Amino acid sequence: MDASQVIIRPVVSEKSYVLATNDKYTFRVHPDAHKTQIRQAIEQLFEVKVVGVRTISVKSKPKRRGLYQGRTRTWKKAIVQVRPGDSIPIFQGLQGLEGQ
Repeated sequence: MDASQVIIRPVVSEKSYVLATNDKYTFRVHPDAHKTQIRQAIEQLFEVKVVGVRTISVKSKPKRRGLYQGRTRTWKKAIVQVRPGDSIPIFQGLQGLEGQ
């Protein structure tokens, strides 16, 4: 699997903003990707040194819109910790938002 296929997109949430201040970045990843592939993909795409990877399988939730009901998709999330001093440029604009 190619590095661009492993990492789908960054997760943008309040929790991911707080984690980004501690050098931990959150990404949505391919459901079949394992920790070693995620580590290699992050190091290749963003040129940082990864210290640790934690993965979570996010379960689907029931949703309703009027009479129609269904479920959201199940997806996989990875929290990647990089070496102190390294940063990922996607999350650089977050530092100005934490004081507001």
